[in-house]
Amino acid sequence: MSQQDSLELFDDNEIYIKGRHIITIFHNESNMYSVIRIRVDETNDEYDDKEAVITGHFPKIHEQETYTFYGGFQDHPKFGMQFQAKHFKKEIPQTKQGVIQYLSSEMFKGIGKKTAEKIVKQLGENAISKILANPSLLDDIPKLPPDKAKDLYDSLMEHQGLERVMISLNQYGFGPQLSMKIYQEYKEQTLEIINKNPYRLVEDIEGIGFGRADELGAKLGITGSHPDRIKAACLYTLEQTSLQEGHVYSETEQLLLKVKALLENSQKETIAFTEISNEIIKLEEEGKIIGEETNVYLPSLFFSEKGIVSNIETILKQEQYEDQFPQSEFLLALGKLEDRLGVQYAPSQREAIETALMSPMMILTGGPGTGKTTVINGIVELYAELHGCSLEPKEYKDEPFPVLLTAPTGRAAKRMTESTGLPAMTIHRLLGWNGQEGFDHDEDRSIEGKLLIVDEMSMVDTWLAHQLFKSLPDDIQVILVGDEDQLPSVGPGQVLKDLISSGVIPTVHLTDIYRQGEGSSIIEMAHEMKDGKLPANIVQQQKDRSFIQCSTSQVLEVIKKVVENAKKKGYSAKDIQVLAPMYRGPAGIDKLNEMLQEIFNSNSEGKRKELSFGDVKYRIGDKVLQLVNQPESNVFNGDMGEVVSVFYAKENTEKQDMLIVSYEGNEVTYTRQDLNQITLAYCCSIHKSQGSEFPIVILPVVKSYFRMLRRNLLYTAITRSKNFLILCGEEQALRIGVERQEDTQRKTGLLQKLQILKSVTEQLQNNSDDQDTSEGFQNKLMDTDPMIGMENVTPYDFM
Repeated sequence: MSQQDSLELFDDNEIYIKGRHIITIFHNESNMYSVIRIRVDETNDEYDDKEAVITGHFPKIHEQETYTFYGGFQDHPKFGMQFQAKHFKKEIPQTKQGVIQYLSSEMFKGIGKKTAEKIVKQLGENAISKILANPSLLDDIPKLPPDKAKDLYDSLMEHQGLERVMISLNQYGFGPQLSMKIYQEYKEQTLEIINKNPYRLVEDIEGIGFGRADELGAKLGITGSHPDRIKAACLYTLEQTSLQEGHVYSETEQLLLKVKALLENSQKETIAFTEISNEIIKLEEEGKIIGEETNVYLPSLFFSEKGIVSNIETILKQEQYEDQFPQSEFLLALGKLEDRLGVQYAPSQREAIETALMSPMMILTGGPGTGKTTVINGIVELYAELHGCSLEPKEYKDEPFPVLLTAPTGRAAKRMTESTGLPAMTIHRLLGWNGQEGFDHDEDRSIEGKLLIVDEMSMVDTWLAHQLFKSLPDDIQVILVGDEDQLPSVGPGQVLKDLISSGVIPTVHLTDIYRQGEGSSIIEMAHEMKDGKLPANIVQQQKDRSFIQCSTSQVLEVIKKVVENAKKKGYSAKDIQVLAPMYRGPAGIDKLNEMLQEIFNSNSEGKRKELSFGDVKYRIGDKVLQLVNQPESNVFNGDMGEVVSVFYAKENTEKQDMLIVSYEGNEVTYTRQDLNQITLAYCCSIHKSQGSEFPIVILPVVKSYFRMLRRNLLYTAITRSKNFLILCGEEQALRIGVERQEDTQRKTGLLQKLQILKSVTEQLQNNSDDQDTSEGFQNKLMDTDPMIGMENVTPYDFM
């Protein structure tokens, strides 16, 4: 695209402002969001100041260079008049002398005035646009070495290429922020890649789905059964199956049907099944999908399942734990521990502690009140006693602490610390997650420790489980703790459920309700719910539970009165957690948060500092929820914190609005563009509450939630309550939800692979003369019989 072509892409009627850069007020290198001040040379708007503040997404602007920004003025209530730039262009010289001065400036190292004169003499005053369009023209410049020619072109692309790309992407309908993300991925090849195959955006750029890429494809003439279009639809559908529905793979028949529907709904053109099948075969040949029998996987999930099984096998093969302590020694130590702690372990709890200490790996599962925390404490204490090691972290200065406690969320890890008195951390932090850089620990650099206890294992998805297991040393003991009746992980898979169902790992089920469950109607209700039942007295007031019957339109008012009464009794926002399954609607999370904020943190008189982001206003004292993992700040998805400071741009050296949130003393700073990472947390989704406990839980259950009402969802919600549970809504809606299991079971291959492991292991134990070697087992486990790859495959083969 020539410079002239670039200029033609601008609308003559578009508002613009042209000027020379004075100072950069703010520049975020990660997303290129910038705030600069320019000296105004020209504008077609009624703006008569000599200087202007420009905001938008663009790279570092060079001092004293002239730019034209396109967009519009906005009178910001705090910062005054600003020009919000949608796109921009750098003004380049239009005369021969101007081009010579430009090319011989400090921006182009090694190009002196004489060389610049030669370039202009040969290429004319349009030299810059000609070079950008055809860099080979520099080959004809006398005495210009190839390396200098390349450096000149690269520098021109650096200074001019982004402008050309941003202009074109804007014409394609991409906003400045998304355009910058695309440019950061493809650099100077952006336009070439997009024009050749716009569907690569679906694979490479987060935030661009098939629909967006398909619109662009249609503009570029890529329609119907074009191979790139079909491949993109297949990958997008497979990814959505995992991320939205939690499946690890898709059955081929379902994949074909979904892809066909997606392609035909988008462009109203019939696509043959055989055309889709052929592209699926090619995708496997390219390594972008993997077939196993009649199932299709994303490679990352396929190898994650294989890796989980392989690493579990390695851990279970350890022999040093078998009969490492005589039972008499174990019982003696257990008796001493009971005397010291003043507890009496029940038979199932003793079994759990013994199994944990005598096995390389164990699963501990059970509902609320069954004593999982008591057993964890017993395991840790007895481990230290039998191994003669201290549980005082300060004594381990030159060697790692032997006991590692971890959980998927910060709040769950904090609960482990509170119950054991030992340090605990999130799994991401344990493995050293660094965002885009990945994890510090893997199979080549394992974590250090002798005993690992993972709590809330039901929340761990297939990807994270694989990363955890492959980062373990060969000689570690592993205890997995969780409640299999809770919601499965947000990410793909149902790892804990599959591990338990396989029978590969020694598992102890705690079923009896012990000390903490005595007299608790909440815990009794939870255990009845597991069987699809509700207590006969569900609507009757209990000492720790109540049910307020109301309609959807009354939910807000009922919760308002309940919370106001609780507040009068001294309960704070930290003590009370409202849970709801949906965001929208009159009884949704958004409306509830708006109402609850006014109760706990009102600004009715307008005297308190607050920052607005969309429809939400954040104030000091607000309870907020982190929505994404941010390892560099040690804050993770699901962590709850409190806003402790609000700073306006005029009050800080960064010259921008900022919000500071404290997560149990860990303070994290958010600028305005980061506020999409948090939300108000007076009310949150049931999924986001996993791993947490609250003194008071308020749970609205109405028929308008119908599509979300499921047994495991409601079970998870009520088991978040530590002391009081207040249900409000419709009794029939609650009964429907409790009786209703998930409509679809998650599709995973982990259970089948684990059962193969169990079968082969048993064969090895039962028939040592005719055993299958470990290598043979691995071959049997790793070999696949993929449907994809078979010649002349059609969907009718699977119907």
